[in-house]
Amino acid sequence: MQIYLLRHGIAEAASSGQSDAERALTAEGKEKLRRVLRRAGAAGVRPASIVSSPLRRALETAAVAAEVLEYTGKVVESRALLPEGSPYDLWEEIRRRGEEPSILLASHEPLMSAMAAFLLASPALQVDMKKAALVRIDCERLAREPKGVLKWMLTPALAD
Repeated sequence: MQIYLLRHGIAEAASSGQSDAERALTAEGKEKLRRVLRRAGAAGVRPASIVSSPLRRALETAAVAAEVLEYTGKVVESRALLPEGSPYDLWEEIRRRGEEPSILLASHEPLMSAMAAFLLASPALQVDMKKAALVRIDCERLAREPKGVLKWMLTPALAD
């Protein structure tokens, strides 16, 4: 399975009385996402499913991904993709979708960098997931513990 980890784009700062969950992407955040996703789409990225954290900025990120990558399915929300989520719980969610050839996960830090390390069977690995970064990790088998292979990482700075 091809697993794409997509960190949400730049979001607005929380205003007085606004919850963290309500923070939206900025125009700059959307544009950087589009640059990354256009480059990925040109390389053939076409996820079979898109799953997102239920927080607004991640849902907006997933919507941009769906648009740019010409995804016609429904974006699925999952609490396993909340920032404080567990890589183990997220891995179980991925395993439940084992019949799909590829999945794009839209989420937050620190979960995205922890998930990359977890998928690579290297929990001590330090991964710097910039906002709007997209990582592809392939897992040949969806065993109890992953043994993925890092294929690439694309950041906004590389997508210009």
